[in-house]
Amino acid sequence: MRISVSNNCIGCGACSTISPEVFEIYRNSAIADQTKIYGNEDSCIDAAINCPVSAIKIEEY
Repeated sequence: MRISVSNNCIGCGACSTISPEVFEIYRNSAIADQTKIYGNEDSCIDAAINCPVSAIKIEEY
């Protein structure tokens, strides 16, 4: 799984609340730590579903 965050991100923090292991807010935008996705896939999917601006994209391998 690979995660990307688009420029639509408003930095609301929903993703970092749902999946703090993977997402962090930096300079008013979310970033995803690709090295920490494994084992946290379900919370990453929840973060993408709950993103109010649909800025989180998940790609399956």
